[in-house]
Amino acid sequence: MYAIIETGGKQIKVEVGQKVFVEKLDAEAGTIYTFDKVLLVADDKVTFGTPLVKGATVTAKVEKQGLSRKLKVFKYKAKHNVRKTIGHRQPYTALVIETINR
Repeated sequence: MYAIIETGGKQIKVEVGQKVFVEKLDAEAGTIYTFDKVLLVADDKVTFGTPLVKGATVTAKVEKQGLSRKLKVFKYKAKHNVRKTIGHRQPYTALVIETINR
């Protein structure tokens, strides 16, 4: 059984027991988070939403909050002696999917 949920402006395919990394959510580590924006639920029968599946939810346990690895961003303008290096670490939330409810 799998479902497609929407979070952080992205659509993610999830299954029970799967570990997923999503945009940072406002939840503490160890708590249960419920997604109500479910676009599709499928097992032996596929249920599509228009745009959401009514009454369907996906519950997940928040494993941890973290930052991704650092990306180096280098800005350069030719002939103007402008060089700038900055770094960026995107925050994320690690989740373990527990149940998919129709």
